[in-house]
Amino acid sequence: MTVRAAVREDSTALANMLDAFNREFDEPSPGPLELEGRVRRFIVEELKVYLVSGDGPDGFAQLSLNESVWSDGPVCLIEELYVVPELRGRGRGRALMEAIFELAENRGASGLEVITGEDDTAARRLYESFGFRNEIEGASNSRSLFYEREL
Repeated sequence: MTVRAAVREDSTALANMLDAFNREFDEPSPGPLELEGRVRRFIVEELKVYLVSGDGPDGFAQLSLNESVWSDGPVCLIEELYVVPELRGRGRGRALMEAIFELAENRGASGLEVITGEDDTAARRLYESFGFRNEIEGASNSRSLFYEREL
């Protein structure tokens, strides 16, 4: 399975997949047209890294490399990872993950992070197969929680 860095011309396909991703999980989306402009800007201005799989492309990862006070290298955050539903289970997600690890190592990242839904068992299985674990923090071993608030 081929994985490559996205280019400006991939913006439409990426926007369509981002929109489909949110709709699949009943999350709001501003729609492909608005997403396309944002994705294009992120690629052109190198604000985010996009990796795409397949010829369509038919899957992608959206990454941010964030500096951290806790390490010398940046932390690679996997913000989005998506494969079109009819092609899941055929190695595209695994190929994207392998490319993510390679990119993170090449960029000197100290680690990788990802957030996924508790009920997204396929994604959790994929991440866990690459050594990710649900982080338990503190002396009381409490599970980490994700909070968000719109402005």
